[in-house]
Amino acid sequence: MALGVMSQKNNDGKRTARDRLREEQARQKGAEKRRRTLKVGAVVVGVLVVATAVSVIVAQTKKDDGGSGSDAKPITVGKTSAPARLTVYEDFRCPACAQFENHFRSTVRGLEKAGKLKTEYHLVTLIDGNMGGSGSKKAANAAACARDAGKFPEYHDVLYQNQPAEQDDAFASDKRLLALAGKVDGLEGPGFEKCVKSGKHDAWVKESNDSFRNSEHKATPTILLDGKDVYSDQSNPLTPGKLKKMVEQKAA
Repeated sequence: MALGVMSQKNNDGKRTARDRLREEQARQKGAEKRRRTLKVGAVVVGVLVVATAVSVIVAQTKKDDGGSGSDAKPITVGKTSAPARLTVYEDFRCPACAQFENHFRSTVRGLEKAGKLKTEYHLVTLIDGNMGGSGSKKAANAAACARDAGKFPEYHDVLYQNQPAEQDDAFASDKRLLALAGKVDGLEGPGFEKCVKSGKHDAWVKESNDSFRNSEHKATPTILLDGKDVYSDQSNPLTPGKLKKMVEQKAA
């Protein structure tokens, strides 16, 4: 009987040891599975963090690239691939701006058509701020409306050819701006009229003016050729012939 009991105890002990071994192996497998899960989770979190960081950088780059805020993009005339770039800051109520435009118009337009020059127009409202009124803003909005219709250079030139006296805020009248559109073939129509009357581009005009006010440029017109001021030095005044020569040298 004692032998039989002992034998039973030994068998129970063997089963107990095997059970403990199986349990230990199960625990080890469970622990290994949890470690793998944690590693995968950490990798996923890392990827998400990197992706988020990249997204922030891309968003910031887009923000800094002139798409929003006070850095309003100019209206460009001419081929984007032109070798020379003329940057013009001007106000439709500014007499000195009209003097520049009416004196240099044929040269600038000719160089644009020849593919040698692209002109970037930054429209500002300096006179409205200095003398009161809204003609600078209204005319700039109307010019942007003409840009929408593919008629910016033509309407831009008509505005300067018909500029009122500086003290006369005639461009504040929608009726006046719409009447001048009649001098540009294909510009008149309900779309242009609605754009002018609604002030569709007023926010852009404000951004453009804010950008000018925050720049180092303080007067209109400011004329830059590839970023260099070529107009303000009255001891060596710019002429249409000089401008053409400088542009053609860059195009050579």
